[in-house]
Amino acid sequence: MIHSSAIEAELRDAGMDAWADVLAQQIQQALAGDRHGDLGRWRHLLEQLPLIQSRDLDLAADRLRIGRKEELDAETRKHIHQSLRALQPWRKGPYEVFGIHIDTEWRSDWKWQRLINHIQPLHGRRVLDVGCGSGYHAWRMAGEGAQLVIGIDPSLLFLAQFNAIRHFMAQPPNVHFLPLGIETVPENLSAFDSVFSMGILYHRRSPLDHLADLKSCLRPGGELVLETLVVEGDENTVLLPKGRYAKMRNVWFIPSTAALEIWLYRCGYKAVQVVDVTPTSTGEQRRTDWMAFESLEDFLDPDDRTVTVEGYPAPVRAVVLATA
Repeated sequence: MIHSSAIEAELRDAGMDAWADVLAQQIQQALAGDRHGDLGRWRHLLEQLPLIQSRDLDLAADRLRIGRKEELDAETRKHIHQSLRALQPWRKGPYEVFGIHIDTEWRSDWKWQRLINHIQPLHGRRVLDVGCGSGYHAWRMAGEGAQLVIGIDPSLLFLAQFNAIRHFMAQPPNVHFLPLGIETVPENLSAFDSVFSMGILYHRRSPLDHLADLKSCLRPGGELVLETLVVEGDENTVLLPKGRYAKMRNVWFIPSTAALEIWLYRCGYKAVQVVDVTPTSTGEQRRTDWMAFESLEDFLDPDDRTVTVEGYPAPVRAVVLATA
């Protein structure tokens, strides 16, 4: 599922020998045992995908496109559709694969549109995408001309989805998925031009440690692109839910933008700027045929959509940039 030798070579070319030296062992540990009981089924699905690839890619499209409908006969297209369906739930996207619309839970293109005109141009840059999900944004980074994109996410389902998308590309760009968390990246790597952390900070028990880990991946002058939940308030405002937030167990600290700026400066970042603050709508995050479980509509108070079912402020997300 992972071409580790090719990724090792990319890491060494980028001066990341410390990571290349341990990568094979990290991947072996991530895939070992029965950490996820469906891994064997997902492997089989990937092995059974038709050996069809297209050079017709559009990685700059909001609905990221691989191939066109007319490239396939009806039977092959049906097989691909069923295989992709079997990899549900699809959280991040959307994608279009030979005319098959994968209507993901999140309209991740909306987030991309909110940040793309504010960040440093990605052309020729080495990029780390932390918590990359199925890889939607990593492909979009490649579509902007990034030289190398490494996406990391411990979810093996996301790895399978990424590989399913990549399978149909005749000449895939230099984008790689590693089923790892940020804690596995060697300290003081100082190698990436851009590091993205989107939708991760509020899941960390120690947000300052997360910000420090991200900074250690960046070269001096490199850019952090941070997207996270925020609440209204002054520099002293931080929400720590008593239990769940929007039915999520693993939400810890949700700061105001003012508090978040202080966190970043305290961690040694410079030129911190908040470039977008947007409430999450049920148009951006919703249940679909490709993600049939509960979504944002179920997480909000049915009588007052400005609060969650627990009574906390409804989700608002900010995009913050900072320089290492």
